[in-house]
Amino acid sequence: MIFTFTDFGASGPYLGQVKAVLHRLAPGVPVIDLVADAPAFEPKSAAYLLAALIRELPDGAVVLAVVDPGVGGERKPVVVEAGGCRLVGPDNGLFEPAIRQAAKPRAWEIVWRPERLSATFHGRDLFAPIAARLAAGRTPTEAGCRAMAPPRRADWPDDLPSVVYIDHYGNAMTGTRAATLPPDALVAIGGVRLRSARTYGEVPAGAPFWYENSIGLVEFAVNGGRADQALPIAVGTEFERVPS
Repeated sequence: MIFTFTDFGASGPYLGQVKAVLHRLAPGVPVIDLVADAPAFEPKSAAYLLAALIRELPDGAVVLAVVDPGVGGERKPVVVEAGGCRLVGPDNGLFEPAIRQAAKPRAWEIVWRPERLSATFHGRDLFAPIAARLAAGRTPTEAGCRAMAPPRRADWPDDLPSVVYIDHYGNAMTGTRAATLPPDALVAIGGVRLRSARTYGEVPAGAPFWYENSIGLVEFAVNGGRADQALPIAVGTEFERVPS
C-alpha cells in the first residue's frame, strides 16, 4: 500500500495530481490518504503526528510524506526505513521522531531526477515516482537512491509538549506520547488546568479534559464540544505538567 501524509488539503489540485502519478506508475497498488491536512508549513509539528500514525500501518507500507516549506531549497529528498515502513519525502526533520523510535532505521538520498522537475512541486515530480517504484517492489537502490546515514535533528525532544493537530471535532492532538505521563497527571495549557479522563463520558457535558487518544498521544477534548473553542489553543500551543 501507499499512504499519503501531506499538508496539501483534500480540495484543490495538488493531492489529485500526486495520486495520478502514483496510479500511473504503480497501477493496482492501493493509495490511501492518511492525512491531507497536516500542519501547513510545520514539519516539526507534523513529524510527531506522523511517527504516531505509522505505528498503526502494515509492515512494508510506503508513506509519501510531504510537509515541505523548503521545497526547491537545500534540503535533501530522502527515503527512510523506520517502524516497518518506507517514508519518502524531504529531509527537513519530518522523519526525526520516526527514526528515533525505530530499532534499526536506514536511509537513502534520492539521486534520481525526472526530465521535468518543478521547482515547487517535488511531491508530484520527485517523491511520488519514487514512492510508486518502492510500492511496485523495487529496492531503494533500484528506485534511484543511494545509502546515507539517517538524517537527524538531535536537538529535538523525544516528545513535543505542544498541539500538533486539530481534528474535525476540534480535539487537539499533541506530540507527546501519553505513556510518558502518569494517568492522573494534571496539565496546564493556555492558563487552564486540566485533569485526565479515560473516556468522554467520565466528565460532565461541556467539560474540557485530556486523555490518551487512539494512537497513544495526549489529546485535549471537551465532552460534547470543541476544545479549540473552549480553550485558548492552536497548533503550536505548549502545555506542561503541573503539581496536583
